[in-house]
Amino acid sequence: MAGTLGTQVVTQVGFVVKDAAKTKKKWAEFFGVKEPPLVDAGDYEITQTKYKGKAAPKAGCTMAFFDVGPNMQLELIQPNGEKSTWQEFLDKHGEGIHHIAFQVKGMDKVIKQAEGFGIKCAQRGKYGDASGEYAYLDGTKDLKCIVELLESFKK
Repeated sequence: MAGTLGTQVVTQVGFVVKDAAKTKKKWAEFFGVKEPPLVDAGDYEITQTKYKGKAAPKAGCTMAFFDVGPNMQLELIQPNGEKSTWQEFLDKHGEGIHHIAFQVKGMDKVIKQAEGFGIKCAQRGKYGDASGEYAYLDGTKDLKCIVELLESFKK
């Protein structure tokens, strides 16, 4: 086992932005690749988003994803103005790097281990297509960033 999360491999870096369409255009130009599509976070009936432990049916965002390596992704997140970790970050810090993410197995167990380390779950939900789930852990005090856990469900 590798530390608190069971892995040390970063699989994603997420940026909170004000305009995902404009920002993805610039990243695509920077990388010399085709622009990825914009995708919605999904319907609450599927995502079941919880923010700070409470149901957050209006929390949402628009996203774009760039695959930037064999196992690395760059995510752009434009919050929808409702209470969420994305909107909180934008309001407090402006645009910028929101999180680093790790693929994990056993989300509940890993969250419990992270909480034992001293980082609490700030937001949790399922992917908009129901193929997995995510959790944002507030590690800003000790790790100086938000840590995202990603777990894909087997098909």
